[in-house]
Amino acid sequence: MSAFAWLNAEAFTAFGQHILWSDMIGNSVGLLALALGWRRSIWTWPAQLASGVILVAAYASVQLSGGVGKQLLVIGVALWGWRQWQRGKQQAQDGTIAVRFATWRERGLLIGGAVLGTLAVGGLFTLYPNLSWSPWADAYIFVGTLAAMVAQARGLVEFWFAWLLVDLVGVPLAFSSGLAFSGFVYVVYLVLVLWGMRDWWLRSRAAVAPPALEGASA
Repeated sequence: MSAFAWLNAEAFTAFGQHILWSDMIGNSVGLLALALGWRRSIWTWPAQLASGVILVAAYASVQLSGGVGKQLLVIGVALWGWRQWQRGKQQAQDGTIAVRFATWRERGLLIGGAVLGTLAVGGLFTLYPNLSWSPWADAYIFVGTLAAMVAQARGLVEFWFAWLLVDLVGVPLAFSSGLAFSGFVYVVYLVLVLWGMRDWWLRSRAAVAPPALEGASA
């Protein structure tokens, strides 16, 4: 049996839902990546990279081309984010990545980019129905994930707000797509997002006084 075939084999059945190995492993690693992001560890990026590679197989197994495309994009942005934190931008005094709230200009760029991106991707998915059976929801998650990762790479607290908005659509879409484990994981994501949001929020307030040093966490 090939690695691809094994990843897309059924791991177990729970509550009438068939859980795939790729869905379970990929999202478990994704949870680890989110927890590492909360801790502001640079290892969040290789974890996101690994999660994206495995989830390509999961989405391919249920013929969700849009989901495959999203994970390929996640892989690319994870590599970029990894480089950003390795280059040592915005290091806090304790050696971890410094966090802050975005400026109004940065917020405008993130929101504007997310809106235009969702319209563009949703239009593409509508024009080519084989890419996604739920074009607008898929486009929203696709672009929202990208916006969240870009904000994370820049150490912006708004990263958590973006993930929260993605989760609100990701949970029902995952269950209806037959990726039950993804749906369960999105629920856990929601808890981690709220916890991480609070932590980054408090740290952004505490870091106002001294100027940030350059560097990134190891």
